[in-house]
Amino acid sequence: MAYASRIISHSKKLKHVSTLLRREHAVAVRGFTNSTQPSLTGREDIFKVRLNYSPVERISKCSSSNVPMRSGISAMNTKLSSRMTGPSFFKEYISSQMRSARGFSSSSDLPPHQEIGMPSLSPTMTEGNIAKWLKKEGDKVAPGEVLCEVETDKATVEMECMEEGFLAKIVQKEGAKEIQVGEVIAITVEDEDDIQKFKDYTPSSNAAPAAPEEKPAPSPPKEEKVEKVEKPASAPEAKSSKPSSASSGDRVFASPLARKLAEDNSVPLSSIEGTGPEGRVVKADVEEFLASRGKETTTKPSKATDSKVPAMDYVDIPHSQIRKITASRLAFSKETIPHYYLTVDTCVDKMMGLRSQLNSFQEASGGKRISVNDLVIKAAALALRKVPQCNSSWTDEYIRQFSNVNINVAVQTENGLYVPVVKDADKKGLSTIGEEVRFLAQKAKENSLKPEDYEGGTFTVSNLGGPFGIKQFCAVINPPQAAILAIGSAEKRVVPGIGPDQFNVASYMAVTLSCDHRVIDGAIGAEWLKAFKGYIETPESMLL
Repeated sequence: MAYASRIISHSKKLKHVSTLLRREHAVAVRGFTNSTQPSLTGREDIFKVRLNYSPVERISKCSSSNVPMRSGISAMNTKLSSRMTGPSFFKEYISSQMRSARGFSSSSDLPPHQEIGMPSLSPTMTEGNIAKWLKKEGDKVAPGEVLCEVETDKATVEMECMEEGFLAKIVQKEGAKEIQVGEVIAITVEDEDDIQKFKDYTPSSNAAPAAPEEKPAPSPPKEEKVEKVEKPASAPEAKSSKPSSASSGDRVFASPLARKLAEDNSVPLSSIEGTGPEGRVVKADVEEFLASRGKETTTKPSKATDSKVPAMDYVDIPHSQIRKITASRLAFSKETIPHYYLTVDTCVDKMMGLRSQLNSFQEASGGKRISVNDLVIKAAALALRKVPQCNSSWTDEYIRQFSNVNINVAVQTENGLYVPVVKDADKKGLSTIGEEVRFLAQKAKENSLKPEDYEGGTFTVSNLGGPFGIKQFCAVINPPQAAILAIGSAEKRVVPGIGPDQFNVASYMAVTLSCDHRVIDGAIGAEWLKAFKGYIETPESMLL
């Protein structure tokens, strides 16, 4: 009976829980006036401008008559209310919001500031280089003004300022390389008087990764291990010391990373003494052995001269950003895209004749000459409009077929390979295509292409025939596109004439289409080449 009465008593207490929770929520979301809770910076406008918060009047504390004070539940809620609405709660909450919105440092003596990170200026960009700073520390900056030039994976792009203020600190100096996207490169402040406070400032995000780099190389006292390795009798000693843990018969236990590193450098694991758990060979052991072996070889140059092996002269050329991304994308293309190739010979006599006539009109009107490449781009664009299956790209869920025909044109420069894009090439005239190609090629050579100059292509043309005289070649597909056209040089050939003993001379150009078999079947690729050949051999049809 007593047990039943306790259950009834507790159920009466619990029916007020929802009311208590609603009241506590209302108390928790209220703010404070400046008289009861001063802002972190003493500036009320920060709440209004930056965080979109407006201070509201503090709610008066609930009296004991307003809240049902029943048993221990009421006392617990009163304690919870005082903790959630007290100064420490709101100070921590507002501070965290301001740090996330304004980029505050953890140091309390620094004024409000903004940390500017390395932006992602292209879809494939993961890191960038600072090519040039156009503003210096202390300069006033405004929205739209160029802060610096960033070398991306495709080109050198101008980075504009987004807010008004002063450039207080340049974290990444001019020429800094391999800066990860999001890594802090500069600090801006609103007040000019705050600039000097950031003279020795280092962002925490930049300071964190620097610590492992300062971890030193192997210490000199461990050179005794190298001496043991050089003695033939010492290797069996190392194995026999812990036969049950470090080795089993002829097998030496090592971590996968250490084993891979040893294999890459042709180092037997049995010659390395392990310092890992139970004598296991770890990566540091292999690196230490390689470093000591390198010191040994540098102290014995006489062997090379004794065997009369000539010394090799070489120069190590650092990878440029465009070279690294080109290597990565082409390797990805060959590894993931099932390439196949279709080659056809096209007679270009009529096309060359039409080009001569058009250039006569161009010269008379003061225009630029039309190149063979301009005619090839136009013919490729019209063929894509005729066979739209080749104007597509592969995804895991679907094949995306594009309505716009945007042709990328491969341009070789001293800095690497660029592929600027001629957009809507099927709708443009030959002179317009020629002007755009010349303009984009010049920008590529000056390393001044912007993202809109090379993004959005649906098909690529690469011409090694005219400039270099290459007869025929197979190009690597430029992902995410599904095809690329390789243009060879034109050469004269003897072909059969009308009569049995008649022969003619004609110029033929070999073109090879590289296709992604996931998107373009062999018959579709052949149909596209047939359409392209028709436009080249009947060039008047391109003008219709």
